[in-house]
This record gives sequence, C-alpha cells and structure tokens, in this order.
Amino acid sequence: MSARSRAAVAVALSMTLAVGACGDKPTSATKNTSKLEVMSWWTSGSEAAALNTLLTAFQQANPSIETVNAAVAGGAGSQAIVELAKRLQAGNPPDVWQTFTGKSVQGYAARGTVRDVSSVLTSDVSAAMQPTIRQSLNHGGKPYGIPTGAHRSNVLWFNMGLLKKAGVAAPTADYTVAAFLGDLQKVEASGATALCLGAKDPFTTAELFENTLLSTIGTSGWKDMTNDRLDWRSAKVRSALRSFGGMLSYADPDANALTWDAATKKLASGGCAFESVNDSAYGELIAAGAREGTEFGSAAFPGTGGSFLAVVDVFVAATKAKNAKNALAFLGGISTPSTQVAFNKAKGSVPVLRNVDISSLPAYQQQASKTLWSSPVLLSVAHGEAMSPAFQEGFYDAVSTYVRTRSPDAFADDLRNAVANDRIPQR
Repeated sequence: MSARSRAAVAVALSMTLAVGACGDKPTSATKNTSKLEVMSWWTSGSEAAALNTLLTAFQQANPSIETVNAAVAGGAGSQAIVELAKRLQAGNPPDVWQTFTGKSVQGYAARGTVRDVSSVLTSDVSAAMQPTIRQSLNHGGKPYGIPTGAHRSNVLWFNMGLLKKAGVAAPTADYTVAAFLGDLQKVEASGATALCLGAKDPFTTAELFENTLLSTIGTSGWKDMTNDRLDWRSAKVRSALRSFGGMLSYADPDANALTWDAATKKLASGGCAFESVNDSAYGELIAAGAREGTEFGSAAFPGTGGSFLAVVDVFVAATKAKNAKNALAFLGGISTPSTQVAFNKAKGSVPVLRNVDISSLPAYQQQASKTLWSSPVLLSVAHGEAMSPAFQEGFYDAVSTYVRTRSPDAFADDLRNAVANDRIPQR
C-alpha cells in the first residue's frame, strides 16, 4: 500500500470514528420500512456466495423488504472503509455494515455511530458464543455487533503436488519456522515459486508478519503486546523480523500485482507452493475447484498450533439507519443455526456458537472449530481487533518499512510512534 493509500485509510478510520462523537440519537427501531442496505467488502467468489446466504435468509424471512447489496471491493475493507467514512460524514449511513470485532466495533460504539444490539443478541445466543469473541463485542457492558463467524489467521496452506515434486513432506503439528524456511528453499530449487503472496492487498503481508511474530513471542507475548508491554526492540521481535525477511525472499515475484484471492487461486492451480493467509483462503480454494487432502492441504502456521488467531467479521447497525427495524432483523437472523452453517461453509470460517451443528462442514472447518473451542483465542492486530486504529496504522507502516529497508530499528521506530499515538485520547 502506498503512503498515500495508507494515509487515506487512516483518515477514513478517523472520520468514521469521529462521526457521532457527541452522541447520535438512534432512529426509531420500530419504524416499518420496505428497504435494507447492507455494506460489506465481500466481492470475491467465496465471499459473495457467503454474503448471499445472509441476504437470502433475510429475504426469505422478510419477502416484502427490498435488500440492497452495497458491497465495495477491496481486501480487508480498504475501500469500503473510505466509502463508509464519506457516507457517515454526509449523514447518510448504510443501515448495516461490516467491520471487525474488538477495537473496531468498540470504536464505533464509543462514538455513538452504531446501536446497542442487546435486543437481537439474546441471552441464549450470548451464552452459546465463544467467550473471548462475545466479550470483544462489548462497550460499556453492552454488545454492539453480531459476528458471522471466526476465521483462523495463523494457517499455512500448501499445494501438495508441488511439495511432492520438491521432495518436501507436508507440514505437521510440530512444524517449525526453521523447517519452513528450509522447505521454501527446496521448493525454489525445484523450479517452482515457493510462497504465494497477494501483496496488492496489504493485509496479506501484515498477516504473514503477524503469524511470524506469534510463532516467536507466543500467547503470553501476544498478551504483553496488546497490553503495551512488548519491547519492539527485543531479541524475540528481531528474530521474528529475520524470519519474516527470509520468507519474503521466497515470495512470488508477481506478489505486488496479486490480490489475496488471486494469490490463493494461484496456489490452487499449482502456480506456487505455500501461502500464509487467514482461512478465507479455504472458501476460495474450494470455490476454485481444488480438492482438500489431494490437491491442497493446511497446517497451523509454524510454532502457533496452540492458539487460534481470530479474524472475526461482525455486522453493526447504524444509529441513524433509515431502515432501523430491518437492520436489527437482519442482525438477529445471522445467529440462526441454519444460516450460520450455510454462511460459514461458503466463507471458510467457523460458527462462533456452540449450539450450531457443524457435522456437515468439511474436514478443515471441523478441525478449525475444534481449535476455536479448545485453544486460546487471540485477536488480530492486522485487522484492527486487538489495538486501536492508530496502532493498526502504525503496525502497517512498520511492516511496510521493514519490507522496504530490512531495518529492525526503523521497524521499532514506527511501532514506538504507533504506541505513542495509541495513548493520545481519541476525540
């Protein structure tokens, strides 16, 4: 992402959060209307199919309502955030929009931009929800978003044919970063592209570093980071940076021209051997016709098998929604078990509710669900869940700086500035 693009997104985030700082009065949630506008950034093949399950379920339950799909293309919402900020500034918000859990949804709630969804997040649904994720929806003791499912970010995908050709064994639970780097070298020596990367979407590079950092500092270090106690000049961080730089040396030469889903399709077709990206990739691999277990496989990112680094999409309802009753009805329908199964099956994520029967989901998703309920759930920095938008922007800057300079000191300087900005009260 260029400096100009990063600045635009940062400004958009600030604009989005600033709107309603004095407190917006909700539009009456009882007003009957005939429309619903839903904004998201789900436009790839698997994403569009998943979104369609939500829209279809709502329309089946509300046949008289016209549903407007206002999706805006751009990985991880890079363009949708900008468009949303413009609309909020103009006082013309979509009724419902997609964001991430944690600091992202809490930021909207703190500024009064989105409404309390206690009326549709019932006590039964709340009790069934994964506890860390449930807590991450809260601001002032009330929930402000409804999650669609949880993606696991710390996943390594691989093309089984290319690994076999290179004489590389499929990764297992005890796979290490050192072994991964060695296997990347073997794949390159075989004449194949070793590492897929859709760097046109900057979140992919940030995720690769985030996973590498987690493999080095572990879950306790992750907690230190989110509590502003991680030394960004420490030996562990420098070790993660060295490994990250080593991985980048094997990245697809065409990475900067590829979106995340294009890179995933390239892995599916045998154009590259490995990819580290959240399991949105699973939905895209299946949509591309690749077969799990014979053409592609997956493992936890090296050294991170004991945790679930979560990317949790949530929908929120605008306090000034023109169609407020429909907005809340749409959010309430997301947690219906049948909708949860249909959505997550298409998306590659897993339900966040214990009472959803996942027996119809494929093997990968069943395993991911088991990990969600048996391992520590960590929130992502790259997706604005664990830290503030100011810190998230600094994190992207630091990763970009390291990609460009390979300087751990320059990286640490960017993170130091991000921490300082995070401490500035947001108005």
